[in-house]
Amino acid sequence: MIEVPVLNIEGKEVGKFSVDEALLGGEVRPALLKQAVVRHHANQRQGTVKTKTRAEVEGSTKKLYAQKHTGNARRGNIRTPVMKGGGNAFGKLPRDFRQDMPLKQRRLARNNAILSKILSNNLKLLDAFSVSAPKTKEVAKVLSALNADRGVLIATNGLDRNLWLSARNIDKAIIKPAAEINAYDVLSKRTMVITKEALEGVLKGAKPSKNKTAKANG
Repeated sequence: MIEVPVLNIEGKEVGKFSVDEALLGGEVRPALLKQAVVRHHANQRQGTVKTKTRAEVEGSTKKLYAQKHTGNARRGNIRTPVMKGGGNAFGKLPRDFRQDMPLKQRRLARNNAILSKILSNNLKLLDAFSVSAPKTKEVAKVLSALNADRGVLIATNGLDRNLWLSARNIDKAIIKPAAEINAYDVLSKRTMVITKEALEGVLKGAKPSKNKTAKANG
């Protein structure tokens, strides 16, 4: 079990929360985390680039002039790639860069990413986090107190509209319900701020790993 300090919005410790590392994968798997990040980047690519080949550009297919006895270099038709306005020799075509990943593997990668934040002391666990009205200044003040204002993921238990409206325009900060975060969301930010209730929800949906020793590989 890992003891994680529970903080209030002022950054002061108000208790401890025990986390069974087996529910988060038991150990950090760098290869799995890299695969999840590469998959996320690949799935963001549009793959809509297209250039014309020599078969698609306009122009006659007739040979420009005779092969020999003209004193000129050998030429084919005007569509050849060596001519101005000719088609590309190896034209780019639309393609799908998307990569698949089983649901269980995606969940394990997310849990592993959370475990890595816990082991590196970059996870801030709050007893509660809410605002009475949409005010960015209040959320920024909390993040500053938590020393989490240099890139942060805020994971909440469900969608808190006031909190979302307050945090959405803070630079280098993203806010999401804990049920919607993935490994890339966790790893792309220096610090993760999550409420105790939200973390309990993540742990409740996780299955224990056979390896119960938490350690960071590599």
